[in-house]
Amino acid sequence: MKSVPIKIQRGVKDEPARTDSFDVPYSEGMSVLDALIWIRDNSDPTLAFRYSCINANACKECVVLVDDKTEYACTARLAEHGVTVRPLKNKTLIRDLVTDTAPPKEKLEAARLRG
Repeated sequence: MKSVPIKIQRGVKDEPARTDSFDVPYSEGMSVLDALIWIRDNSDPTLAFRYSCINANACKECVVLVDDKTEYACTARLAEHGVTVRPLKNKTLIRDLVTDTAPPKEKLEAARLRG
């Protein structure tokens, strides 16, 4: 089976980022999310990313930068030449591809309720 390289920017908040590269088995029509799941299942179980495809109310959790374009990992197709995946730039990084996606108004409401 053919494999393609996937480069993933990784790290945690307030630390320098690094880029890891993985060779992933490729089949036509494969999504970037399929590749991320394969990596976590077969190469690196520490890879952090979000998705919730079975829960329509939580959909859109897999949004990342794919070759510097904002995409849903579940609908972005894996290219035969591979892709580079990064966390969203305009959100606070938590770890690897996981960013804080709560809208500012929700954060303020949560803080008010705690406080």
